[in-house]
Amino acid sequence: MATIFRAPESITVPSFSTFYKDGNYDREAHDNAEKQYLADLKAMLVRRNNGKNVGEVVQFPHADSYAEYMVASMRPLELVHLPLGDAWDYPYIERLNASDIQGKIDQKKALEKIFKKM
Repeated sequence: MATIFRAPESITVPSFSTFYKDGNYDREAHDNAEKQYLADLKAMLVRRNNGKNVGEVVQFPHADSYAEYMVASMRPLELVHLPLGDAWDYPYIERLNASDIQGKIDQKKALEKIFKKM
């Protein structure tokens, strides 16, 4: 069973409204800010525990987008909810175990390998 944590408030979550100015949305700047947020959170988690898969992001389809979580620990399974996009929660996240999360990570890496950018 997974333990789910809220993202730390010490790392500022990029806000959509910050990148929407004068009727224009700067998607590239927003994407870069989200990437930086994920990198900062990963660095914090790795300082805490440099174990297997720490910092990996897993996604679960939900509603019109995804529920996203970052691995904080595999044993015991600890995940950090990522408040990005619509910030959906996966309704069964607490029921998952380490092998479920490992399967999602392996699936993601296999898809990235098949569809890698050239």
